[in-house]
Amino acid sequence: MIVTRQLLIVHHTTSPALQEILDTVLEGTRAEGIANIKTIVRPALVASTLDVLNADGFLLGTPANIGYMSGALKHFFDQVYYPCLTAKPNAPYGVFIHGNNDVAGASRAVTSIATAMGWTLNQKVLSIIGTPNASDRRACWELGASLAASLMVDPQQ
Repeated sequence: MIVTRQLLIVHHTTSPALQEILDTVLEGTRAEGIANIKTIVRPALVASTLDVLNADGFLLGTPANIGYMSGALKHFFDQVYYPCLTAKPNAPYGVFIHGNNDVAGASRAVTSIATAMGWTLNQKVLSIIGTPNASDRRACWELGASLAASLMVDPQQ
């Protein structure tokens, strides 16, 4: 029996740079060889508890605003935190953050909440400062591809 697993991408895309990052991450989720993965993309202000409960893995994207994650991504976490606190133990997740200078506070905030929810970081947080370059775009593609590929492994086996 073929099982389709679901990857939820929750993002707050506020700039051309973040749109480019999101688009490149999405390209990675459709990499050759990735099969039976349904990618759901939700802006952070509309992503819901039901989206989280239906997902098998998560990609979170945010700008770094005044040293913190966006208010929209914080709103997402505020809405889903208690209803989903123990619903997805060990679910893989990834993070992409864009800023004009320091993104450390945003990274710390997102990873601390996701860790409290029991999710497991799939790979290092992707932090991009300034205009994305070729290396950044490659890292974005790899983030999407890696997380999608990780969902192809059946956790029951």
